[in-house]
Parts: sequence; C-alpha cells; structure tokens
Amino acid sequence: MFTQLLVPVGGSLTLSALLAAIPLLLLIVLLGVFKTPARIAAPISLVAALVVGIVAFRLPASVGLSGAAEGIVYGIFPILWVAINAIWLHKVTELRGHSEALRTAFTRVSDDRRVQAILVAFCFGAALEGLAGGGAPVAICAVILMALGLSPIKAAAACLIADTSPVAFGALGQPIDVLATQTGLPVHDLAVMIGRQTPLLALFIPLVLVFVVDGKTGLKQRWGVALAAGASFAAVQCAASVFLTPALVDTVAAVVSGVVTVLAARAGRVTTTAVRQRATVPAGAGGFATPPADESTVDHKEPPVLAALAPYLLIVAVVVIANLPGISDLIASLTTKVHWPGADVLSSEGKPLTISKISFAWVGAPGSLVLIAGLLSLPILGVGPGRAARVWLANLWQLRWAIFTVCCVIALSYVMNLSGQTTTLGVWLAGAGAAFPLVSPVIGWIGTVLTGSDTSSNTLFGLLQYTTAHHAGLSDVLLTSANSSGGVVGKAVSLQNLAIAAVAVGLGGKEGVLFRRTIGWTVVMVVVLSVLVYLQSTPVLGWLVP
Repeated sequence: MFTQLLVPVGGSLTLSALLAAIPLLLLIVLLGVFKTPARIAAPISLVAALVVGIVAFRLPASVGLSGAAEGIVYGIFPILWVAINAIWLHKVTELRGHSEALRTAFTRVSDDRRVQAILVAFCFGAALEGLAGGGAPVAICAVILMALGLSPIKAAAACLIADTSPVAFGALGQPIDVLATQTGLPVHDLAVMIGRQTPLLALFIPLVLVFVVDGKTGLKQRWGVALAAGASFAAVQCAASVFLTPALVDTVAAVVSGVVTVLAARAGRVTTTAVRQRATVPAGAGGFATPPADESTVDHKEPPVLAALAPYLLIVAVVVIANLPGISDLIASLTTKVHWPGADVLSSEGKPLTISKISFAWVGAPGSLVLIAGLLSLPILGVGPGRAARVWLANLWQLRWAIFTVCCVIALSYVMNLSGQTTTLGVWLAGAGAAFPLVSPVIGWIGTVLTGSDTSSNTLFGLLQYTTAHHAGLSDVLLTSANSSGGVVGKAVSLQNLAIAAVAVGLGGKEGVLFRRTIGWTVVMVVVLSVLVYLQSTPVLGWLVP
C-alpha cells in the first residue's frame, strides 16, 4: 500500500509545496491569463497533477489513474447529478411558458434591473442553493436575468458572485454535515460558527450586484435597497443557524430577504432605469435559452405564477418528507457503499485515507430528490413523460462540456489528495502558526476552486484544519468552520460554476472571461473573511466562537 510523503522533494516542505501547487497554478494561469477554454484547461491541469504526483510524490501510476476514475464517478454522482436535474426541471418549465410567468412576476415587482438582479440572483438564487446547489442557481437565475434584459456577461457574473454566501448551508446543509462527519464536531456548533462568518459576505453581496449591473450610478441610486436585502439575509442566516436545522437556513433567509427587498424597492422614490421591453435571449453555443430542435414549439399562454412556482415548492415538500422518521431510514437503506479498487493509500502518519470509500445515495442524494420533485411536477406543468425525457437527454447533451470539465477537475482533486499534494500544501500553509486563522479561509477557497464544491472542499481539508487547530492551540470549531466559509468564496471562480454559467448564457468556451470578471471580487471577499476569522481567534471577537 502506498504511503504518502509529506516532504518528498529534498526534505524541503516549501519546495514540495511549490511543486504540489503547480496543477492549481496552471489551471488559474490558463484560465485567467491565456483565456484557455475550461474544457481544455481542466484536462491539462489533471495531467499535470498526475505527472507531479507520480514523479515528485512517487504515487504509483495505477493508484493515480484509479483515483482519477473515482473522481470522475464522484463528479457525475452526486455533484453534477443535482445540477443536471435542476437545470432540466427549469427547461421543462419553459415548454409551456411557466418560466415566462416567473419572469413576468419579477418584472411586476420591479422594472428596475438592479432590483431584479437582487431578487433573482441573490434572493431566488439563495433559495435554489439551499434546496439544490450544484450550480443550478447560477444556470437558472442567469437565464432569467438575460430574459429580463441583462447582457450574458453581466447576468452570469452577477449570478456567480451571488452564489457564494448561501453555499455553506446549500444543498440541504450537506457541506456542514460532511464537515461534521470528517471532524467529529457537532453539526450545531459548526452551523452556528459558520452563521457568524458568512453573513458578513451576504451583507455586501447585493451592493456588489448593483455595481456589476449598473456601475457607480446604480450603486448611488439603489444602495438602500441593496443594503436592506443584504442586512435582512445576513441577520436571518445568523439567527437561523442557531435555531433551525442547516437544511432550512438558506431558504428561510432568502424568503425574508426577498420580502424586505420588495418593500424597500417600493418605498424608494428614485428614478430608475426601467426595463420596458425584455431583451431577446442570445441563442447558440449550447445556451439553455435555446430549446431543443424537437421542442421548439412553446405554448405562449402564460400560466399562473403559482403553477410556475410549483416545481420549487414540490422540492421543499419532497425534502421534508424524505427527512421524516421512518422514511429517512428507508431511504438510507437504499444507499450503496463501495470500496473503490486501487485507491488504498496511507497518509504520511500511517492512517488509511477514506477516499477509497464511496457511497451512492440513489434516492437520498439532493439530485435524486430534485428529479423526484420534477417528475411530480410534470402533471402540474402539463408536460408528458416522453417530452420530459427528450428534454432531459437534450439537456444532458448541452451540458456535455460542462460535465467533462467538472469531472476533470474532481479527478484532479482526487489525484492531488491521493498523492499527498493537498496535504503538503495545507501543512505548508499551516506553518503560519498563530497567524494561521488568516490562511484558514484561503485553504477552503483553494478546495472549492479545485473541486467546485464546498462539500468536497470540506472533505479535502476539513480534517487538516481540525488537526492544525489542535497543534496550534486554536479553536477547532473556528478553523474547520473557516474552511467551509472560505470555500463559499471559491464557488464563484470554481470551474464547475464557470462552466455551467458559460453554457447557460451561450458563452461556452469563454469561462476565462467570466473568471476575470469575478476573481477580483472573490479576492476581496476572502481577504475580508480572513481578517474576520483572525479576529475571532483573538479576544477581540473570540466571544463569537461557540
């Protein structure tokens, strides 16, 4: 059995860490500097991870290839499974005009694009993140914003930035559940701590959205509405993390924020740049706005808004039922646990890695629950099963490059984890000692950028943060929570979200453009978060740690 080497290169941790960082740095440079399409940058970086792992970290090639294969499987199920089904459900609603009714509802609330961006990308997107996650909020909300008049770049950038602060509680609280499993810490303590970190981001994100949509003029005119939206979401997210299960935090915060935003917008008396006519959604490049050829006939009679909301309400109902006593046990019994062949590895401390164990929650996975809700929605939407199946297959084809890209990135993370590259990077960063809280969110950011998932970031680095906290005499709840909070910032520039957003708005292959539009904001957010976590590690804000 292969045993990882913490310092495989010349006994130098720094040199070993620099080599371990090559795949990640290569990915960033290819996307941000050379404007390489993600579907090309991702496999190149995967090959780099294999080469570094095999040559420098002495990982057996068979183990590396087996780990890459496991990463591909895990990337499809459960990570992409939820995005595929959530986007399919949205496309089904387009067939008979239900999504049009939803867009009309947003227009009736406010004809101001800046307010619409807050309502759609931030409030509605947060609700979708809480229910499904997996890139679905970015894809669905970006299409709605385009239909309301925003350009593809602005729509995608706004949704990428908005899909950050809700992520830690997203996908029914899955990131926090995984973090608790990895570290053995109480779910409630982790949820409360995260609820005292990410709300700071939520407070300012609507302000950023207004700036992205309409620059300084928009910020000057609509800062009040944006601040009301952010403050209400932040306050409820913080309070709900204490009193509610993590699975409900985002949904409740999103509903309250949406109501407050509407009230604040109606109370304002500012002359706005109204959207009088809806812009034509660009077609081509596999954009979701273009229906499949055999589904090009869409009914134009606009249905009630309640019917348009039915699929999302059904997701809530299915989730609640799935968590009822007895039913949850039945669903859990349908989970298949597999020992992945050829991925047995010992850490540098001689402990077996859990990466060789993979579970398939066929019914209980968030993507499966979304699919069930979608199937139940078909009679309400007036769409037959045959037509829905054709849309699902067409949707899968449109997502092919996004799926390929994400699978390569997840495979890259598995290779880095098996070879010990991630551990070496983390230990090198942990050398900051008492200043480590400044670095802790950055580690989570790296994990999400690599994997596209805050859940996966917690899987990669959660235990590392826990161990470092004990060695440095710091709070384990604080640092493990910081991993998840830092990970939410990385969501905006993760290849998973970039690829899904680019395809959604018809800009497939131009992920680098979106990367450059969002990377600056994420750097600012992770710096702010790092300062907050550091202060929470000191007597200044230490009283916030449960």
